[in-house]
Amino acid sequence: MEILADKIRPKTLDEILGQKHLIGKDKPIYNLIKNKKVFSMILFGRPGTGKTTLANVIANEIDKKSFFLNAVMNNKADFEYAISEAKMLGDAIIIIDEIHRMNKDKQDILLPYIENGTIILIGLTTANPYMKVNPAIRSRVSIFELYELNPNDIALGLTKACEYLDKIKIDDEAIKYIATLACGDMRFALNLLEISYYSCKTKKITIDHIKEINSKPNVYIDANEDGHYDMLSALQKSIRGSDVDASIHYLARLIMAGDLDSIERRLSVIAYEDIGLANPGIGPRLESAINAAERVGLPEARIPLAEIVIEMALSPKSNSAICAIDSALNDINLGKALKIPKHIVNGSKDYKYPHNYKNDYVKQQYLPDEIKDKKYYIPKDNNIENNLNKVHKERIG
Repeated sequence: MEILADKIRPKTLDEILGQKHLIGKDKPIYNLIKNKKVFSMILFGRPGTGKTTLANVIANEIDKKSFFLNAVMNNKADFEYAISEAKMLGDAIIIIDEIHRMNKDKQDILLPYIENGTIILIGLTTANPYMKVNPAIRSRVSIFELYELNPNDIALGLTKACEYLDKIKIDDEAIKYIATLACGDMRFALNLLEISYYSCKTKKITIDHIKEINSKPNVYIDANEDGHYDMLSALQKSIRGSDVDASIHYLARLIMAGDLDSIERRLSVIAYEDIGLANPGIGPRLESAINAAERVGLPEARIPLAEIVIEMALSPKSNSAICAIDSALNDINLGKALKIPKHIVNGSKDYKYPHNYKNDYVKQQYLPDEIKDKKYYIPKDNNIENNLNKVHKERIG
């Protein structure tokens, strides 16, 4: 049985919802289609943004034979067949879903035909092609990103879909509710509408009925793909930027995915990379919050995590520690693993033991001769580091 999402799939450019940055008047793909000249490209974006739909519409609009293949499910023979057909026709469009998963054998078959124009490749992927697609393919294509649809676009699509469901009764509020739950994913919205319709005896769909089926938003976080790391990156950058509200927002989205391990690991990095010496007590407090979160589990784990994230966002920031160690590591990588001064090697009789001197300090050289005046630690201007430096200077005189 054909599902609703396929029944109402757009056939022309004018029917596509959203993506006006690509298909709006005088935008790149709009102009390519109007000029009947399309080049190899990769379309990437989250699930339900219309990648497959746009690829099929491009093929329809320029009236070229097209073949739809999956990089994983279709074998080498399927690719060879599509290429042979393209050679007989002069050229053809090959749409490849999950192109970031395509193995080297299939890539090697395609490359010369992409190069000479026999194949117009349209690759589809939810992964970032700049990171996940083979450079040999990537250098031969244009890359276009599709954005998640806004609630108004999704509501419009749902309204149109209702025409295909006999005797359906649904008000604007229920449509808006589904559009909100979809979080930019048109396919999710259509599937939820269809399930609601067929599971409702009276065909009158209410918000309460929708909640019985699915009351959680379709938050897109794939633990094995870029969306997950983008969310962790957004959390770190928000804390680093001292935006407490954004920090809590991204924490909430990660909690919805239920991945406590990734949250805890990233917060541990942030504590020492971005807050560091400006608030050195944050590390132990974070460890306590992590222990509490793991002890109680979700959903209660959200409470200690929210508390520590708020404190981290509001803490003063310093990256002096990471800058110091990275500077030292850079010197080592440049070959500056130089000879240790003789008086501090193991067993040296010339070593001055600091504890035998006033304030447990005696001046002597510790760095190798060639870099003896090198400064790795550059303090930041915050209360903790200022106090540390003040005490240090007073102690050494």
